[in-house]
Amino acid sequence: MDGAPSDDWHPDTWLVAGGRDAGPGDPLNVPPVLASTFVADGAHSYTRVDGSPTLEALEALVGRLEGGTATAFGSGMAACSAVLDQVPAESHLVLPGDCYHGVAGLADDGMARGRWTVDRLPVADADAWVAAAPAADVLWLESPSNPLLEVADLAPICAAGHASDALVVVDNTFATPLNQRPLEFGADVVVHSATKFIGGHSDLLAGVTVTRDADLDAALRRSRMLLGAIPGALEAFLAIRGARTLALRLERGQANAGELAVRLQDHPRVRDVRYPGLPDHPTHDTARRVLDGFGAIVTFEVDGDAEETEAFIGRLEVVHSATSLGGVESTIERRARWSGQEHLPPGLVRLSVGCEHVDDLWADLARGLG
Repeated sequence: MDGAPSDDWHPDTWLVAGGRDAGPGDPLNVPPVLASTFVADGAHSYTRVDGSPTLEALEALVGRLEGGTATAFGSGMAACSAVLDQVPAESHLVLPGDCYHGVAGLADDGMARGRWTVDRLPVADADAWVAAAPAADVLWLESPSNPLLEVADLAPICAAGHASDALVVVDNTFATPLNQRPLEFGADVVVHSATKFIGGHSDLLAGVTVTRDADLDAALRRSRMLLGAIPGALEAFLAIRGARTLALRLERGQANAGELAVRLQDHPRVRDVRYPGLPDHPTHDTARRVLDGFGAIVTFEVDGDAEETEAFIGRLEVVHSATSLGGVESTIERRARWSGQEHLPPGLVRLSVGCEHVDDLWADLARGLG
């Protein structure tokens, strides 16, 4: 599924050409292999145990992009759960203060059961992460973070983690492998919600882990098997098909996002626009060093309370009121409406910028803001 010519290919080319193993008379695109059971004594026996050709194509595609070996899961949370499944009892976890609420909930649940202890640190404070590393068993980073888009200085944090034998995990969902490759900075494992930018069309649930450690990958695959966290064949097929256009979608989405961020800064009903590409973003200098692009997410505060912010969202026509992100269509939501996010300002919204024309997006936002 990953032939030698790809070693010299640009990632944009690999997205289109990778994960294929077609010969004469074979389908050009890897089809969804709709099978749970295979005839004995071949490469596959039972999909939950050893995968399928469709899953392997997705894993080859994403793994080469990140520079490691990928394992596909039924959702991003399934991938995160499998990583935490490797953590011994009585461990100490360090998570971002600005952390995806699903992962924060999973960590809090484990703490309540006595599995581990948890500390939370600001993503932007690299010195605090380095100082915390000697007492940590796991350093779990999101970069950029969700939803405040803080970018971590990965190199010193990863180095400190390795010096202390801590497992360094980086959620790379927002950056995608095109804008950031955490394994190159020294991370032990990368996680993705492939539901989002990799799939790109709001029509599937899938997750991926990527690591260069063969033993860790084997352990993650064992957890996938035992937990039954395998993705379906159709979901894997859709993720592959979506990933083929990731470079094009991300190029358009982040160009739109950068322009909208600048325009939003000048609107009288908007405050605290957060986009790593803006010079006044708290981690702009770090983002310029570690990212190849600033991404397609913009977070900002509407000057109003929760009711006024929901009214603004309700007036939008081009931008859809919906959770999740990374699709071809632009979506927006007020983050404090979700359990575990109540601490955020009531007017804070996360805008996932899609591939529509930027002037139509701006006209819609400006009309909604009034």
